Amino acid sequence: MSSRNQQNLSKTTSLWLSEKGYNPDDLNQKGENGDTALMKATREGIYAVVEELIALGADINSRNNDGNNALWFACFGNYFDLMNLLLAANINIDNQNDNGATVLMYAASAGKTEVVNLLLQHHPNINLKNLDDFKAIDFSSNVEVLRILKNASK
Repeated sequence: MSSRNQQNLSKTTSLWLSEKGYNPDDLNQKGENGDTALMKATREGIYAVVEELIALGADINSRNNDGNNALWFACFGNYFDLMNLLLAANINIDNQNDNGATVLMYAASAGKTEVVNLLLQHHPNINLKNLDDFKAIDFSSNVEVLRILKNASK
C-alpha cells in the first residue's frame, strides 16, 4: 500500500493494525499462522476494519498456512454480516484448504444450518470433495443440514 493510501486509513483501522503487529504499508502482510490483517479482523469479528481493508485493496483471497481464506473465519465465528460482506466482495466461496475442505463442508460438519443456508444462496460447488473424497453432504451433522444439502443437489 502506498503512503497515500496509508493516509486514507481511519484511526480505528490504523490503531488496530498497529496493535496486532501489522504494517499499514502492507495490507497483505502475513502474521501468525500466515493470517493477513483481513483474516485476523474477520476472526475477531471487526466489521469496520474488514470493510476498510477490502476497500483499500487487501487481497480478499489470500490464504493462510492452512490454506483457509477469511471466509472460513467468518463462518467459524457465525459472523453473518462479515460473510455477506466477503461474499459481496467476491471472495472464493469454493476455496479448498490443505485438507480439501471448503467452508460449506465445515458448516455442514459443525451443524451450522444458518451458515449453510447463507452459503447456498451464493451457489458454492456442492460437489467438491476433500482429500478423503467426501462432499459437504457427507459431513452433515444434523438432519436439517442433510435435508438442505439434499435439496440443493437436486
